[in-house]
Amino acid sequence: MSKPSSSSRLNRRDFVKIVMAFVGSLMGTILGLPLVSYLISPALKAQKEDDWIPLGVLENYPIGVPTLFTFTRTKVNGWEKTVISHGIYVWRKSETELVAFSNVCTHLSCLVSWRTEANEYICPCHDGHFGIDGEVLEGPPPRSLGKYEYKIQDRNILIHLEG
Repeated sequence: MSKPSSSSRLNRRDFVKIVMAFVGSLMGTILGLPLVSYLISPALKAQKEDDWIPLGVLENYPIGVPTLFTFTRTKVNGWEKTVISHGIYVWRKSETELVAFSNVCTHLSCLVSWRTEANEYICPCHDGHFGIDGEVLEGPPPRSLGKYEYKIQDRNILIHLEG
């Protein structure tokens, strides 16, 4: 009877298994890393948090009359894309002085509208009233309308929109 050899020689079948495992692992890594990078990259991108929004030329906003300007912004969060509508009332006090108000009520975030005949902003949801300066006149709103920082460049109005 022959005794099994105790040598550490590698037979052909074991050699093929090892080479195929190595080649398969190498191919999986080469194909898998770009795929993982593709799937994770949207979550790692830095989001732009604030921006200056152009509202148009100063002459488009008559002195003494709050004028509504609306626009939309697209926010991308990973794979989710959200379109957000914004409204801003521009109240031009003089030739170069103005105030930019949010059109969102500070009570429950309903949209306010300017009523020329009443000379005030009115929130239709819970009958909130704001003066031309954005201060609360009556109703449940806890604070005045939000104001935006603005600047005028070359007769164009820009507001600073955060987040």
